Amino acid sequence: MKKITLIVGIALAASLVTLAAEEKESTKAPLKGKSSATAEQHVIVTPADLKWVDAPPGLPPGAKMAVLEGDPTKKGNFTVRLQAPADYKVPPHTHPTAEHITVISGTMNFGAGEKFDEAAGKESPMGSYVIMPAGMKHYAWSSGEAIIQIHGMGPFEIKYVNPADDPRNAKR
Repeated sequence: MKKITLIVGIALAASLVTLAAEEKESTKAPLKGKSSATAEQHVIVTPADLKWVDAPPGLPPGAKMAVLEGDPTKKGNFTVRLQAPADYKVPPHTHPTAEHITVISGTMNFGAGEKFDEAAGKESPMGSYVIMPAGMKHYAWSSGEAIIQIHGMGPFEIKYVNPADDPRNAKR
């Protein structure tokens, strides 16, 4: 009987030590320089936390972007916000992965097809949610200032239907 009690006691003690070590590990602060969330972290990003920078060169100039999670240029989940000025237009383009968009403020408009046609687009006011499947030709424009949130799987790439519309091809 003493042997069984001793064995159970040792097993229980080992379990408690392991549990305590796991709990200590999960409460550690994230590593310096690490900005994206992982499945083990609880992350809250407030509007004051956002660091707005010029949108990448693959988008027309004038927009600002803030990365909330991940790295859109690398493989994996990402979430970004795009701040579009009034009358901002993104010509017809595609992405190799699905694009999930939530309109945070203002109104964005989205259309599908090879040609930019505002009459064929759909107005998406604040609170709207839009999914553009991988490879779908689509375009967008803002009605006044707007902020959208984009999330998906990286790497996030943009390929313009008409290469002449690609701001990366603009003469400098």
